[in-house]
Amino acid sequence: MNRWFGNDWKSGWGSGSSWSLLASQYTYHYSRDPEHHHVYLLGLQRDRADGFLFGGAAFQNSFGQPSAYLYVGQRFDRVGGVEPLFGQVTGGLLYGYKPPYNHKVPLNYKGYSPGLVPSLGWRFTPTLSGQVNILGNSALMFQLSATFH
Repeated sequence: MNRWFGNDWKSGWGSGSSWSLLASQYTYHYSRDPEHHHVYLLGLQRDRADGFLFGGAAFQNSFGQPSAYLYVGQRFDRVGGVEPLFGQVTGGLLYGYKPPYNHKVPLNYKGYSPGLVPSLGWRFTPTLSGQVNILGNSALMFQLSATFH
């Protein structure tokens, strides 16, 4: 298992690292709330060969408010020994859930709250992948990513 907390975060960005452009146009909400809006997301992520990553995304949240998520995380390749299957966990700062929807995310203070997003994905090609982001007990976000080396 990789110990990226113990690694030098400044090194390792050369050979094997990549950028990914992230996009989502569909989010499935577990509940049917008439206040839910369509969620759009566009983001950029930097991945290191050892799986450490960081990124950011701008999106319209489920209540139509402009929002953002800045994060660091870890990608786990070959989940269950299956080459194209990967897992990912990110954590960071979420912004945008303001009144009257500030109570929709935990520990919200003036629109800022911590975020944690586990994901499961599949590499279709070396440069195109899809993933499902688990958004707490609220929703599943379906995302496509294009990778550039």
